[in-house]
Amino acid sequence: MSDFTIGFAPLFPWPVIAAIVAAAGLLALYGLFRKLRGGWLRFAAWAALALALANPSVIREEREPLKTVVAVVTDFSDSQKLDGREEQSIATRDSLNALMQRFPQFELRQVPFRNASIGDKNDASTALFTAVKSALQDVPPDQIGGVVMITDGQVHDIPEAASQLGFNAPVHALITGAQEDRDRRIEILQAPRFGIVGQSHQIDYRVSDANIDEAGFVDVTVLIDGEVVSVEQIQPGEEAKFYFDVPHGGKTIIEFRAELAENELTDVNNSAFTVMDGIRENLRVLLVSGEPHAGERTWRNLLKSDASVDLVHFTILRPPEKQDGTPINQLSLIAFPTRELFIEKIDEFDLIIFDRYQRRGVLPVLYFDNIARYVSDGGAILVAAGPEHADISSIHRTPLASVLPLEPTGNVIEEPFRARVSDAGRRHPVTRDLDGLQPRGSNVPPDWSRWFRLIEGANPQGDIVMEGPGDAPLLVLNRTEEGRVAMLMSDHVWLWARGFEGGGPHTQLLRRLGHWLMKEPELDEEALRATAEGNRIIIERQTMGDAPGNVQMITPGGETITLGFSDEGDGRFVAQYEADALGLYRIANGDLTALTNVGPANPREYSQIISTTQAISPIATETGGLVTRIAKENPARSLPRIVPVRSSGTASGSGWMGFRTTESSVLKGITTLPLFAGILGLAALLMMLAGTWAREGR
Repeated sequence: MSDFTIGFAPLFPWPVIAAIVAAAGLLALYGLFRKLRGGWLRFAAWAALALALANPSVIREEREPLKTVVAVVTDFSDSQKLDGREEQSIATRDSLNALMQRFPQFELRQVPFRNASIGDKNDASTALFTAVKSALQDVPPDQIGGVVMITDGQVHDIPEAASQLGFNAPVHALITGAQEDRDRRIEILQAPRFGIVGQSHQIDYRVSDANIDEAGFVDVTVLIDGEVVSVEQIQPGEEAKFYFDVPHGGKTIIEFRAELAENELTDVNNSAFTVMDGIRENLRVLLVSGEPHAGERTWRNLLKSDASVDLVHFTILRPPEKQDGTPINQLSLIAFPTRELFIEKIDEFDLIIFDRYQRRGVLPVLYFDNIARYVSDGGAILVAAGPEHADISSIHRTPLASVLPLEPTGNVIEEPFRARVSDAGRRHPVTRDLDGLQPRGSNVPPDWSRWFRLIEGANPQGDIVMEGPGDAPLLVLNRTEEGRVAMLMSDHVWLWARGFEGGGPHTQLLRRLGHWLMKEPELDEEALRATAEGNRIIIERQTMGDAPGNVQMITPGGETITLGFSDEGDGRFVAQYEADALGLYRIANGDLTALTNVGPANPREYSQIISTTQAISPIATETGGLVTRIAKENPARSLPRIVPVRSSGTASGSGWMGFRTTESSVLKGITTLPLFAGILGLAALLMMLAGTWAREGR
């Protein structure tokens, strides 16, 4: 393609040429006015001189027309994987490509859209227009001829106006799927993110039916952490409420499953879930101190330093054998409400600690029987034993013995020793990785101070996690029916707190011990946990035993996958899986189960899955585009015709869709032909001047 234009390269600046032309023009006009002989020739000569000074030339440009870019967006999002839509989309794309090959002026740019990068998408939505913008960012707007979207119509980033597109070209949509598809979905309307353990909370939800005319109620099964807690009956389309108590601290998954309808498109959106973080209200701890000793303040200071602990401290300062006849009204001590604490309100405590307590008749035997019942029903006690635990006044000689994991032998070992973490203790979350603990197999003693007394015990039950001289049990942890019990067979932990010989990890140990007793899930010795980081699922198995075998995982689509664990050492085993779908994953290993979700709890991708033309029609209409359904069986037959149109023409009609052709081109070369240059120009100018003189000489 060639374009011809006239260009100027003046020999003098334009103001100088203008001055010369003005002077010459005045002289020529004067001659014409006076009707002098040769006036017209003189005028033509001066005009030729002015034109020669302007140095005109003919410019010939060689240009190559640019192709019009047409973007073809193929939707491969998760909703397109239903009912053969993905295969329908691929067939439509291939047929469209074949049609477009007939038009050499068009350049196709394929834009496949997938939301497989789960971790990069906060809402896992179908963002086709964002994909188009990214794919065409290097194309000038006037070179874009149009966009074709092959999708089910469930697009979540549709601009409100055509001016937000960034180009002036039609947007066409070829819709896959069938309008008469049936689907039932459940959605969570409102749910709390945090909740106080033991308190009631509310979740609002709704079941919606599309193309389902069945009347009546729908059963909705509610599960908390994978366990069925209720079956609700609700009317589709109406908002429902579910009330529940937060069962424990940490992550809690509440799931709702609506019953399936007949011939549903998919059951993937028949369930919805929400994740709540359970927060414990202030923990209530009852500390019962017996004979005053150097370490008594250690327990009190530790518990009082924790803002989440409400401490009730019961200290035996005046035992019955010290009655001296002093009148009661002259005593400054206040009688402790033992009946209220150990009978009426004992179940309100999360933990009871006996610190060197001995039987002195202050607490009747009936109270100890009630404490044993409290433990069996789910309570927790910690016994920090001293020398009195080895004699006749030991609490082991009460009904409490039925829940204690260690029986005193009557011997008290008094010699220096360093508390040693046992093999079981290295696997237990309470004592594993304590500060100062040397690696397994090391001959170097732990980096903490010595203790000097240990109460000998026999017939241990549960896990011996720390040992003293001669492998004597020092710290024993045990579960008793629903409750938990710990026994520390020394009263010298205060040496760590006072910094004797450098001290030791007393705060770390005692806090872990208290949290294990109060059933914090992070410290369970037998646990299965699953977390999602992007689309990677990390499964951790904590065990006191040997290799736990394989783990079974059920994907959101119902597929069962078997994974093997890798041994991380000290009772920790890990498995990983790269998820390829959004939703809730169920993990099981033996009797233990865990849940985790990949992506958002209720992704927009599954909120609406019925094929539709309504969502994208407004933007298509505004840009002059076409929205039409593609036949499922033979997409090629239902494709509209392709018509190139000018930028101002109509871009769609009945059975056809148009693409605007660009007028843009790229310059390939320039040829310049001066009109007054060289001998030819000089000869023309001299002829004009000679003609003027000849005319005047007659």
